[in-house]
This record gives sequence, structure tokens and C-alpha cells, in this order.
Amino acid sequence: MKKPTLERALEAGLFASRWLLAPFYVGLVFALAGVLVVFGVDLWRELVHLIHVDPAKLAEAGIVMALSLIDLSLAANLLLIVIFSGYENFVSRIDVASHEDRPDWMGTVDFSGLKMKLIASIVAISAIALLKSFLELADNGVHDEKTLYWQVVIHLTFVISGVLLALMDFINAKGGHGAGSTHD
Repeated sequence: MKKPTLERALEAGLFASRWLLAPFYVGLVFALAGVLVVFGVDLWRELVHLIHVDPAKLAEAGIVMALSLIDLSLAANLLLIVIFSGYENFVSRIDVASHEDRPDWMGTVDFSGLKMKLIASIVAISAIALLKSFLELADNGVHDEKTLYWQVVIHLTFVISGVLLALMDFINAKGGHGAGSTHD
């Protein structure tokens, strides 16, 4: 039985509405550029700071600098994964299959995988921020236990959320109710 014209037009319009997401991904590209600017400023500031650090504390200062830059790098990687995967999952395929620099994971990260990469990145970023706080506390001799307590609580919340999301995806996959299955 052929669908009515109005229904076909409605469905075509709904399908075309996915393009309303494209500006979000373009905005995330600008956010990625902003993270690059922050990275450059932080790198410069940290290098200048290293020049004035007491030589006895130089190693710790270098580690804190590296952790700060790794943190920004993880955030930038996360943005790129969300841009590529989100666009390909919800808008349109990115046709760069023949490009030699095309990442292997591109086109293979589904919504579930994107969620897991997102939470894993958030946990890693949180862990780095927590480690940085521990190093700064030890380095400065300052004991702000309340702030550290809340950082640990927040980090554990991210970890538990990640484990629960992974468990839900596992249960969903075992039950055969994945993204491609249908329910009656």
C-alpha cells in the first residue's frame, strides 16, 4: 500500500530536519579553536612560570604543567570525536574515505560508542584535574580538604556514572535491544 502524499512529505521534512544539527557541529569546531587558543596561552604561561620556579620544585611544576596540557588535549580530542561521530551519526556521512589521514575509528563510532568515549574522556579529565590538585596541595603545603573532598566525590560520581552506562549498554546488547532493533 502506497503512503499518502502528505505523510511522505512530512517524513521527508522530518528527515531533512537533521540538517538543523549541522550548525551545532560548526559551533563545536569554533570551540575546538578556542581550546587551541587556551592551550597556547596555558603553554606560554606555564613555560614562563617554570623559569621562576625553585629548582627543587621544578620536577613537580613540570608535571603539573604537563597534566594541564594533557587535560586540554583530552578535551580537544573529545570535541573532535563528538564533531565527527555526531555529524556522521545524525546528519550525514563525511566522505573522506580515500584520505590517507582519515582516522580508523571514523564511521565506526555509533551513539553507544560515542557515549562511552564521552564518559571515558570526562573520567580521564577529572582524574587529571584531581591528580593536579593533589600535586599542588603537596607542592604548596596548602590543605584545602573541603575542595579536595568535593573533587574526589565528583570524580567518583563520573566513574560510577561511566560504569553504570557501560552496564546498561551491556545489558541492552545482551537483551537484543540495540539501536537497530525494533520494539512492538
